[in-house]
Amino acid sequence: MGTDLTHGFTVEQTPQQVFDAINDVRHWWSDNVVGDTASRGAEWVYVTPDIHFSKQRTTVLVPGQRVEWLVVDSYLSFTDDKEEWTGTTIRFEITQPDGPQGHTRLDFTHVGLTSEVECHDVCETAWGQYVVGSLRDLIRAGVGRPGEFSNQESLDAALAGTATVPSAS
Repeated sequence: MGTDLTHGFTVEQTPQQVFDAINDVRHWWSDNVVGDTASRGAEWVYVTPDIHFSKQRTTVLVPGQRVEWLVVDSYLSFTDDKEEWTGTTIRFEITQPDGPQGHTRLDFTHVGLTSEVECHDVCETAWGQYVVGSLRDLIRAGVGRPGEFSNQESLDAALAGTATVPSAS
């Protein structure tokens, strides 16, 4: 069995600032999000028309430490198993490896999205764009790039292997 899809980075901001940015989904993932993303037990939807739909339930919210979303329904246009994400968990773990005066580390894991799953490579690229790119920008500078990877051109580049993932440094 392969390993789950992961991305991570370190920032100077506090764990609470990182936590708050994660929960501000519309400002780093997409403005095509419908529902409450920042309440435990709430369900909400992400849509890229004709490409991707997923319905998440926020299952874990520990301020300054952890956020988890269970994918309760999904559709991917570009995979044989259209519901590949259903039952997976999207996890954000926030730590300060060097103690409270040190930098904050964010480790993102899409649990269940292993290297054997058909969308792994495309989803690794897309999550890299959103997490290491847009979310990190939102944390550092207060402005993310939501929706940057949500069109057919982006999908085609990822499928062709020509899309790039931002560097974690």
